[in-house]
Amino acid sequence: MERFVVISGCSGGGKSTLLAELGRRGHAIVEEPGRRIVRQELEEGGLALPWKDEQAFAHRAMTMALEDRAAATALNGWVFFDRGLVDAAAFLQHLTNEPVLAALAQAHRYCQTVFLTPPWPEIYANDPERRHGMEAAEAEYSRLLEAYPPLGYKVSILPKVSVSERANFIERALSEAKESHSSQH
Repeated sequence: MERFVVISGCSGGGKSTLLAELGRRGHAIVEEPGRRIVRQELEEGGLALPWKDEQAFAHRAMTMALEDRAAATALNGWVFFDRGLVDAAAFLQHLTNEPVLAALAQAHRYCQTVFLTPPWPEIYANDPERRHGMEAAEAEYSRLLEAYPPLGYKVSILPKVSVSERANFIERALSEAKESHSSQH
C-alpha cells in the first residue's frame, strides 16, 4: 500500500525520534513492534526477548507487524511505520534460514520507497529495550540494506541531519514521488 511508509535501518539511528516528529506534524505513526514486545515481555516476565529467545521474538514481531498493517488501513493519509514486516521476516530468515521473506513481503506491500537510518555512533545509546551493541546494530543494518531491494523496494538512506531536516527530507521525497506517479497516469 503506497501510503504505508516504512522507516527502518540501524538500531539507534534516530528512527523513534523521527517518527515522533512526523507524528507531531500530524501524520499517523506506528511504533516499532520490537520495542512493544520487549516492554510487554519485561512487564510479564516473558521469554520472547531478543537476548533470550530470538526466534520467538522474531515470530512475535512478524505477527505484530501484520496486525499493525491491518489496523493502519483505517487511518488516513501517510502512515509511518517504525520498522515493518520486512524487518521482522529478514531477522527470522537470518536466524533460521527459512525462506519466509519473499512470500510475506510480496503479499503485504508498503510504499515502494523505504527510508533507512544509517549507523550513527554519535547518537547510538543503549536502553532497557536496546541492549545490543553498535556492532550488532550495524550487522542488522547491512541485512536490511540487502533485504529490501530484491523485494522491489527503493532504499533511501536518510542523511545525518537534525530530526526536523530528516522529516522534511521524507515529506519532500514522498511528495515528489506522488507528483511523479500522478503525472505518469
